[in-house]
Order: sequence, then structure tokens, then C-alpha cells
Amino acid sequence: MIWTPRTTVAAVIERDGHFLMVREDAGTGAIVINQPAGHLEESETLLDAVVRESLEETAWHVTPESLVGIYKWRIPPDGLTYVRYCFAARALSEDSASTLDDGILAADWMTAEAIRRQSGAHRSPMVQQCVDDYLAGRRYPLELIHEIA
Repeated sequence: MIWTPRTTVAAVIERDGHFLMVREDAGTGAIVINQPAGHLEESETLLDAVVRESLEETAWHVTPESLVGIYKWRIPPDGLTYVRYCFAARALSEDSASTLDDGILAADWMTAEAIRRQSGAHRSPMVQQCVDDYLAGRRYPLELIHEIA
């Protein structure tokens, strides 16, 4: 069997000291907090994916401005592995007519402290790591990413 990590994208969207986060049903009965995030779809660029996921999960149009980091998370004990490309993005406008994805309960603007206080409800350890890296000023140019057709 070939090991295949799941490729995901996430957006850290900060405005006036608040971060756009989603509350979602994890499918296990638990309600979790995450950045707007999701899986890369076939024939989609990483930048297109983070713009799409942000709109689908928050009803906000965003534009990616930089790469915050690339994260690999292996879930024990089965070894399911995710590789997350996390982008810093700017909120452009809210689409009040947009319907949120299934499983998304709400999109909320939260302070970094509120996110940290709710660490037990984070979808994964990548949530806090992305916020921490963003707050530490980690920003890499989008030109670092090469999409080769």
C-alpha cells in the first residue's frame, strides 16, 4: 500500500486584531474551531483552493498575500497524515448571499487570546501553530510556490 498524505490549505485572516475562524461539526459529534481550511481539489492551484475554501466556509472573499508555513501532522495511531499549506490572506468583502459548507456552523472573528483559550476545541494542533507563526511574523512570498502544469 502506498502512503499518501492529504494535501490541505488554510487561511489566517486577520483584521483589527481578530482572526476569522470557523466553528464546525467534526463529524464525531464534537464542535471544533479551525481556520478556513480544506482539501486541495484535482486540477486546482493551492491559491485557488485557499480562496475557494475561505468563501465556502466563511462567506468572505479573500486574497492570499503570503505563505505562513507548511505543516505536516501525523495522527496516531493509524498514521493518517495531513500536509497543510497555510496562507496569510486579506479579507476583501463578505458575501451575505453565500451559504456556508455543510458542517460549518458559523464563522467568527476571534482574538488570538480567545483562540488560545479554546485550544481543547481546535480541529488539530496546526490551528494554534498557524496563528503563532503568523503572530511571529512568518511570511514567505507566494512566488515560493511553483505550480507546474
